[in-house]
Amino acid sequence: MGYVAVTGGQKAIEAADQLNLWYRLKDTEHSLETTDIEKQLRHLVDRVMSESGLYAPNYAALAIKQAEGDLCEAAFLMRAYRSTLERTYESLTIDPGRMRVIRRISSAFKDIPGGQILGPTMDYTHRLLNFSLNHENSAEMMNILREKVPDLKLSQPPVFQKVAKLLREQGLLFPPKSSGTLFDITRDKLSFPAPRSAKLQILARGETGAMTALAYSNMRSHIANHPTIGELRVGYAEVTIAYPLDASESICLGEIMITEVETINAFERDEQGEVKLRLGYGLTFGQNETKAIAMAILEQSLETEGPSPTQDEEFVLLHVDSIEANGFVSHLKLPHYITFQSKLDVLRQTQKIATATADKKRQINAQKEGQNDAGKAETNI
Repeated sequence: MGYVAVTGGQKAIEAADQLNLWYRLKDTEHSLETTDIEKQLRHLVDRVMSESGLYAPNYAALAIKQAEGDLCEAAFLMRAYRSTLERTYESLTIDPGRMRVIRRISSAFKDIPGGQILGPTMDYTHRLLNFSLNHENSAEMMNILREKVPDLKLSQPPVFQKVAKLLREQGLLFPPKSSGTLFDITRDKLSFPAPRSAKLQILARGETGAMTALAYSNMRSHIANHPTIGELRVGYAEVTIAYPLDASESICLGEIMITEVETINAFERDEQGEVKLRLGYGLTFGQNETKAIAMAILEQSLETEGPSPTQDEEFVLLHVDSIEANGFVSHLKLPHYITFQSKLDVLRQTQKIATATADKKRQINAQKEGQNDAGKAETNI
């Protein structure tokens, strides 16, 4: 595909940029604070962090403001910024089993050790517009925090044993899958078949809508796979690095909020012929439960063979990335003058050849008709 650089349009580009700024501010009374975006639009921030692969809530809020709410553009800004950062350390493997849980549910078991914790969610309320939010102010916000949820900020999120661990102890699950040598999709060239660690990384920062659509197709029409959520948990996990002077010790750098999902899938036989259940696994930054569930479904689907599109790792992994997809579709807005003119030249040349060929056929047919008429006349004589 050929491209041509835009020349002589610098002033127009600058004017377009200024006009875009004017449209962002023209009907507003005050500028959005990035802190308000970060704290009150947390699901939006979590999604941008997840799809960009960079855990930085304040920068995600800034990207959302700069992109005027365009999630793909915000994720692109974040990923571009991430590419400029130096990698100083590599963290140790995070153990979600030690997560400080704020939400924990299971659709497979009613009673789980420690009980189910609904936590912060809108799953169990009616999807109706709350018009009172139109008039919400700072005083009302503080009143809600003081009177309706006075103790939440004082409670310490608990730590629970994972449901999957209990099932493995009973011999009902396959052992945990090994990812082998860690593959870095930001530095290593991806080839197929891809290692499991590469699949998980791509899915972890995949576009939520695309992954949800593929997971839906997996459950609905192609292979009719309907997994059950063994456990969904949201909470805070520590990020640690090895102590530089003693590798047996670790240093905690802080904690991040993550969502982890383990789905229970169909029965299969192991190498010894025993029937066991398989787990699908999903983990994302922030509280992004739909994406984590979709990731668990797709992860398990990619581990099996079959005719379904969601079992084709090349199809799935190359089409769920929001930056790749948005960039390739959006690039159509850029100048394609040379390529389009070449298509027009080919089209015109083809039309000329077709016209010339049609004229020649008509001449030949006319000559044949003339010869046939002459032959008929001779016969009559």
